[in-house]
Amino acid sequence: MTFSVLRTADAWWVRTPAGAARIETAATTTRELLADRDAIAAAAAGSEVVAVESLSLISPVTAPCRVVAQMTNFASHVKDSGMDPETVPLTFFRKTSGSISGPHDDVVRPAHVRLLDYEVEIGLVFGREMPVGSEIDAENLADYIVGLVVTNDISARDVQLPKTQFYEAKSYPTFTPVGPALVLLDADELKRFTDLRLRLWVNGEVRQDMTVADMIYRPVETLRELTRFQRMDAGDLLLTGTPIGTAISAPPKTVQFIANFLPPAVKWKMFFQGQAKNPKYLKDGDVVEAAIGTDDGAIDLGRQRTVVRYAR
Repeated sequence: MTFSVLRTADAWWVRTPAGAARIETAATTTRELLADRDAIAAAAAGSEVVAVESLSLISPVTAPCRVVAQMTNFASHVKDSGMDPETVPLTFFRKTSGSISGPHDDVVRPAHVRLLDYEVEIGLVFGREMPVGSEIDAENLADYIVGLVVTNDISARDVQLPKTQFYEAKSYPTFTPVGPALVLLDADELKRFTDLRLRLWVNGEVRQDMTVADMIYRPVETLRELTRFQRMDAGDLLLTGTPIGTAISAPPKTVQFIANFLPPAVKWKMFFQGQAKNPKYLKDGDVVEAAIGTDDGAIDLGRQRTVVRYAR
C-alpha cells in the first residue's frame, strides 16, 4: 500500500484522502522513521487531519545521508549530449547531502556561477542497509528501495565542465530540492517504475517530459553495479538521471571537432560565450516546477515549486 510521507520542521505526516495526519513518532531522521512503519500505518488509519496546504513542507529526506547520482542515464539526454546510448557506461557521482533543500525553498545561485541548469530526476530512497557485495535482483529490489521522491539535480555548468567533475558543481546549498513527499511503495507498486513520467516546467513552460521507458540503466542493474563498491544505508538517496530538455546541449559535431584542436582555455571561453546567449539557463526569479507520477495517477510523487534567487 502506498504511503505519502510529508515532513515539517517539527513533525512527520502521512497524506490521506482527507488531509495530512500527524505521525506519532520519536523519529528525527528519515532512517529512524523508516524503522517505525507501524506509526506511519497508524497515522494513515486515523481521522484527525489538517489541510496539506497549511503545512510548511521541508525535504522528507534528512541530512546527513549519502547522495549518489547516475550520469547521463536517459537515451534522449545522452543523444543530446553528443554521445551514443548504446555505448554510454553506467557512471555514478556523489553530491553532498548539504545540497538537499525543501520542495518549496529558493534555489540560490552562488555569485560566481553564471550557467545554472535544472534536471528533474527520480530519487530512490533506501529502506535498509545495502552492504558492498549485496545480491540484488528483481525479486528483492523492494527490500532495499522503500520509496521514491521528486528531485531536481541543479547544476552549475560553468563550474562542472572546465573542471571535468560533478561534485562541486552539483553540491552547493539548495542544489538538490527534494519532495514534497516520500512515497513508500510495496513490491507490486515498485514494478510500475517504468510507467513513471518526469516533467519539469520553467515559468509555466514545459522543458522536460519523458517516461522511464527512456531510461538506460534501471534500478536492478544500477544497484548491482553500485553494490560492487558503495555501501548504502536506510535513508540514503540515489538520483537516477534526467531526460532531454535541460538548458545545456552539445554543440554540432563539426564545432566539437574543431574545438578539440584548441587550447583548453580558448575552447572553454568560446563555449561559454555561446552558452551565455542561451535563454534556457535559470535566471533570478524563475519559477521551476517538477513533478513525477504515472499517467493514470496511481503513483503520484507530487509537485515541487522552487524560485531561483541570485546570491548577492
